[in-house]
Amino acid sequence: MTAVGFDAPGGPEVLKPKTLPVPQPGEGEVLIKVAFAGVNRPDVAQRLGSYPPPPGASPIPGLEIAGEVVAVGAGVDNDKLGRRVCALVSGGGYAEYCIAKAAHCLPVPPGLPLDQAAAMPETLLTVWHNVFERGYARDGETILVHGGTSGIGSMAIMLGNLFGLTVIVTCGGADKCAAALEIGAAHAIDYKATDFTEEVARITGGKGVNLVLDMVAGDYVPRNMRCLAEDGRHVTIAVQGGMKAEINMAVVMVRRLTLTGSTLRPRSNAFKALLIDEVLDNAWPCVADGSLRPVMDMIFPLAQAAAAHARMEAGAHIGKIVLEV
Repeated sequence: MTAVGFDAPGGPEVLKPKTLPVPQPGEGEVLIKVAFAGVNRPDVAQRLGSYPPPPGASPIPGLEIAGEVVAVGAGVDNDKLGRRVCALVSGGGYAEYCIAKAAHCLPVPPGLPLDQAAAMPETLLTVWHNVFERGYARDGETILVHGGTSGIGSMAIMLGNLFGLTVIVTCGGADKCAAALEIGAAHAIDYKATDFTEEVARITGGKGVNLVLDMVAGDYVPRNMRCLAEDGRHVTIAVQGGMKAEINMAVVMVRRLTLTGSTLRPRSNAFKALLIDEVLDNAWPCVADGSLRPVMDMIFPLAQAAAAHARMEAGAHIGKIVLEV
């Protein structure tokens, strides 16, 4: 099969097609003939050498795929053969065939194109876990999301709307703010033109938000804390602005703030299976009835994975970038 990987870390140009054996599914696994693969920030981090795959995972990038099950391993029912699925994988997505745990697959409902299906697992599972499970978001609350037009940001807007949240986002530029409002954000703040902490105070009448979903970290953390209401929750899912932050712990105590965070890729297979079940029960019905669809940016051929990475790093994309296999 053809796959796209790299021999040494570097810029997008290190991504090259290569010929590899088709992997064989083991116990509890399925082999998927990949139609489309999602492109995500962790893929870029892996290519740069800062986010190595967990032990046992394929070194080929790609954390989400959509396609057809063409083989099953021991312990997997044969009736899964021929099914259209999308799946969360620990690696190997940038290829014509990819192994997935059967318990980490989601059925692709009629009416959901496979390119959109491939854009769902990583962002949907990440947002669901961090906003609703770790962040304890509930009806009527207000959430601040940084990177409002990213794959994660756009999914947070849409899920928030479906589950009764008021979503405030930050974006870099008036055009991206307009796009975020079109997606469904209640408010979009251009962080290049104004101080988002002052805007959040203005929008909320000084009360602050109940939850911050943060992909920046670094010096954003104390600023995010100023945006939180009492008993607010701060959830970090990436550290694009730096891994260290200086915070006033007295403020955490007095205002009863909760600071947490997570990464999805290194979690156990059992955890991911439970998370898939939670999404199947709560969010996937919205996918099945058409009320939840990913915001799509661009589709690149698999052989042009380097161009897809370059677009993501340039930051001009709105929504999800996928590779067509």
